Amino acid sequence: MRPLLIGISLVIVVTFLTYLTTIARAYFRRSPDRTGDADAFEWHMFVPCRDEEVVVGATIERLRTDFPQAHVWVIDDDSDDATADVVTGRAAVDPLVHLVQRRRPNARTGKGDALNAAYHRLNAHLPEDCRRDKVIVCVIDADGQMADTALSYVAGDAVFGDPKVGAAQISVRMRNRDERTPRPDRGRTANAWSRYLVRMQDIEFRTAISAMQALRTRTRSVGLGGNGQFTRLRVLDEIAARAGEPWHGALLEDYELGVHVLLTGHEIRFVADTFVSQEGLTDTKRLLTQRTRWSQGNIQCIKYLPQIVNSSHFSSGGVLESAYYLLLPFIQMVGLFLWPTLMVLTINGTLQVPGGLGPWLADSWWLLALFFVMSVVPFAMWGPIYRATCEPGATWRRSLLWGVGLWLYIYYMYVTVSRAFIRIALRRDGWAKTRRNAENLAVGLTAKEA
Repeated sequence: MRPLLIGISLVIVVTFLTYLTTIARAYFRRSPDRTGDADAFEWHMFVPCRDEEVVVGATIERLRTDFPQAHVWVIDDDSDDATADVVTGRAAVDPLVHLVQRRRPNARTGKGDALNAAYHRLNAHLPEDCRRDKVIVCVIDADGQMADTALSYVAGDAVFGDPKVGAAQISVRMRNRDERTPRPDRGRTANAWSRYLVRMQDIEFRTAISAMQALRTRTRSVGLGGNGQFTRLRVLDEIAARAGEPWHGALLEDYELGVHVLLTGHEIRFVADTFVSQEGLTDTKRLLTQRTRWSQGNIQCIKYLPQIVNSSHFSSGGVLESAYYLLLPFIQMVGLFLWPTLMVLTINGTLQVPGGLGPWLADSWWLLALFFVMSVVPFAMWGPIYRATCEPGATWRRSLLWGVGLWLYIYYMYVTVSRAFIRIALRRDGWAKTRRNAENLAVGLTAKEA
């Protein structure tokens, strides 16, 4: 039993370390992105909303100010608050702001359905003779803030200036990563925990996830995210013709759309030198809710693996990278049972050694060093990398603390992947909205006052 488990664990560890080395190498060897002529394209921003009254007005204002040539399509997914009223008021004075209204029972059926509704409204709005390959649809979260360079970068010759490119994803960062203003409804420890969670999310997106996308750039399997995602309208048309609608029902509808883009034979670019910022989640419950949804969506997308393997549009490297990503939740579940079992068997075997634990540790110290190298370093290394590439003003001591913090933080995945599999077993696939920080603060203050 123990030799078999050790063999399985070695395969998992070697695979992971190989993948880690490959993405880190790609991250440091990435070429700079170049800008292009944003005026060569027509831009339409899709902003899916459900109960986003507290943020949607500011989002519309920023988009219209920073990108005055862009249309803003706000999809109100039957909000219970005043989201629709805010959008209607702005649309009354700005012809480039549009409200896409959805009502139950045909609403709240998933983010993909909301985006499809906006796609159909956009089709009805555009003239029949428009250049659909020059029309670009951008999906941005209700609290998203894009850098004012975003359109210029995705209009570059290597992105939408290349007719082979059907979609693009820009980098993501946490807007509140340096925010230190304490929440009045929480204590000092809780506020410190919130700052820690936000910083870890920023490190996660700007190092490890960017490194994954850098590798995908080389394997031509770049994935799309839910915020800062750009797609040619003509490509959305092709997907709709092949599969009924551009967006589909997975809870990871962004990655799912990217798979469809690649299956049509188009390429996707990752643009790292511009960004969209969003609010990092400040409490554990909302973070776990969000990541459980992502894990479940990842599991749902495993159904595309046979198509990816059989597609002539995926390179061998793209197949391997996509297969690893899609199988990752299953590997994590194996690890969830494998590592504790191995630990118990090792401790039990150690107790059988004459003299007990002390002599065993003296003779097997290298095992502890190996454990450190294989389990801590692969995550902790991103702290110093984050300092070197994103936060050069930070001290080395802080970067090492960030690295250790990320190692501890990453264990959330065992909780979320377990919850995701449980939800699938119970046939629960509803889209759970993650409450915004401003909403959460309002609820907390109300509860405190009560």
